[in-house]
Amino acid sequence: MANDFLAVADFVADALDVDKTLTTSVLNQSPLVAATPITDTSDGSSTHQWNVYTQAPVVGFRTVNAGRDYDSSIDTVSSATCLILDFSWRVDFALAHTWRQGAQDLIAREGLRHLGAALFKLEQQMVYGTTAKGDSAGFAGLIDNTAYDAVGDDMVINAAGTTADVQSSMWAIKFGFDHCRLVTPMDQGIQLGDTIVTEANESNHPVYYTPASLYIAYQVGAKYSAGRIANLNNATDSKPLTDDLISSLLATFPAGGGPDILVCNRTSLKDLQQSRTSTNPTGAPAPFPDNAFGVPIITSDAIVQTEAVET
Repeated sequence: MANDFLAVADFVADALDVDKTLTTSVLNQSPLVAATPITDTSDGSSTHQWNVYTQAPVVGFRTVNAGRDYDSSIDTVSSATCLILDFSWRVDFALAHTWRQGAQDLIAREGLRHLGAALFKLEQQMVYGTTAKGDSAGFAGLIDNTAYDAVGDDMVINAAGTTADVQSSMWAIKFGFDHCRLVTPMDQGIQLGDTIVTEANESNHPVYYTPASLYIAYQVGAKYSAGRIANLNNATDSKPLTDDLISSLLATFPAGGGPDILVCNRTSLKDLQQSRTSTNPTGAPAPFPDNAFGVPIITSDAIVQTEAVET
């Protein structure tokens, strides 16, 4: 039976007391966030820890009346600290009271837009972490992980683009308690305060102010929790995303432990579609891909086409 994880759509809809359908329409702009399960931290605090199984025990055959040396498995402990993603907002008091649908409508509209921006920021952080494409004040992301930050890594396939600052990546991600998930202390996850009238200190005018924040971190379980195709750039280097590259990426995962999704940007998806058209014996344009070798593909605008060349 497949696991039915709590998703961010459920989490924010409950916390913000909004219609889930409306919240999900915001999440469509952050498809990786929407697909990623979210759980409580390991002990309910802002520090999350998990075991990584790093070495199997040595076993073997023996003959009758002959012994063998015993061994043990080895685990290491990894950790992530939940940090504050702030999406507090304010609207001008006078403007709110000239709003045709009323002040509460304007406050709610601005809140949903701030939530959408926060979820997109979260998606960027999951991919780019504390690097220049992410936020140095945020949590570590996929690209911070030493298993995926060099073309010599076992879980990285090099598409071989060489032009500076115009590269991109496709990511393969496996979800679950032992792999990739968002974590938050559930009793202090999304904090939404009362909307109050206060003064905007920098300009001395009254505003409706609503404090809103989320304690959040990203667990990347271990080496086989993700994989990457790096240095994708068709426009300059003629190094597009292809099924051959995806096949090589999927082959890096252990048998029975492949990824749940593939994630790329719209440019890479177009390149993959066009590569399938060029190999189509009918000559008809191939449809936009929604999977490769049975693994679903989602498209995220958080994955940029301005990455540095990975070396």
